[in-house]
Amino acid sequence: MLPLRAIVLLCLSVASSSIAAVTPGFPYGSQKVRGVNLGGWLVLEPWITPSLFDNTGDSRIVDEYTFGQYQDRTKALNTLKNHWDTWITEADFQAIAAAGLNHVRIPIGHWAYEVSGGEPYIQGQLPYLAKAITWAAKYGLKVIVDLHGAPGSQNGFDNSGLKTSNPSWHLSDSNIARTNAVIKTIANTYKDSTSVVPAIAPLNEPAGFLGDKMLSVTRQYWYDSYGSIRYPYGSSQQSNTVVVIHDAFQPLSYWQGFMPYPGWEGVVLDTHIYQMFSVADNQMSDAQHIQTACSKASSLSNASLWVIVGEWTPAATDCAKYLNGRGVGSRYDGSYPGSTRVGSCTGKTGKASTFSAQYKTFLRQYWEAQTSTFEKGQGWIQWTWKAEIADEWSYQAGLANGWIPQNPTTRAYPNICG
Repeated sequence: MLPLRAIVLLCLSVASSSIAAVTPGFPYGSQKVRGVNLGGWLVLEPWITPSLFDNTGDSRIVDEYTFGQYQDRTKALNTLKNHWDTWITEADFQAIAAAGLNHVRIPIGHWAYEVSGGEPYIQGQLPYLAKAITWAAKYGLKVIVDLHGAPGSQNGFDNSGLKTSNPSWHLSDSNIARTNAVIKTIANTYKDSTSVVPAIAPLNEPAGFLGDKMLSVTRQYWYDSYGSIRYPYGSSQQSNTVVVIHDAFQPLSYWQGFMPYPGWEGVVLDTHIYQMFSVADNQMSDAQHIQTACSKASSLSNASLWVIVGEWTPAATDCAKYLNGRGVGSRYDGSYPGSTRVGSCTGKTGKASTFSAQYKTFLRQYWEAQTSTFEKGQGWIQWTWKAEIADEWSYQAGLANGWIPQNPTTRAYPNICG
């Protein structure tokens, strides 16, 4: 028979989640995360703000790296400053809070903190991040600071700041050391501000699909960044900051037993669920998209770590201009290399005024199927708050045009998942 102390410890470990021993600035576990990403603001993405790229007149400018590389630096800085001043303002935070949301996830690149080796990145983002956190505090919103781009790129996507077919973050000790230094800076900045910044995401979307080397480097980096975020005081004192690690494009089962409690506290797993980045995804019917979303419930609720769906969208196609990269077409209409046409993108992307009533109904149903399912885990953060000409992705446009309810718990289709 087990001694009483062992029984008590066993009961405690079963009853507790991996968040225990932390007093986070948001009641994760008892309250659902309902939030939105501020995409395309402090890290550029061509599909979110295509005008910034088209107005350069230079087709080589495809990401934030080339934005600084291939045009006059004063012009680039002035363009970026105007964008930072206008894309997201205090009014956006007020509107996000009024929409019943409780979190904003803010992508930031390593270059906001440091550049080296002749990298052409333009700096100046950090005062805007500071302003954002002030606005969040004013309107009662929680911020997840998300390191979206690392030196050498962790995935080769334009949203890492460097679009490349040979991402090299994981191949260079220098790149990894630089990233760890940035995380230490971020952790130190917010260690006593957990009432507004309850969580830090140490790296967005490391490309685990590149193989074992990337996965082993990523796992070690999660351990290192855990140390930096949870122990920022240079002593045994722990912070209350939650660490949000990405699944590296692996199934949630891959992370079963990773950073277990007790021993690791304050760890949340971030998964991104999109249904448009393959030919098969684009070939699905509306009903199949909804069913696929609904089918995620058990994996989210059964994971050993708490899971937040940190990126997802009511969009169901890759029709948005530049979604696959500046100058790259879409799988849905067959303009993407090697794809098979499903149909026309007309009426699937663009401004909501061009959307049919039937399409808006689908967007509402799909939005509800996803949010209801993702709340079987710890909640969700939609990508993204706004986009220039891709309203199907925009939380702001969804609110204005009725496929996103003014209260995120309202259900027009309460039985959408059966």
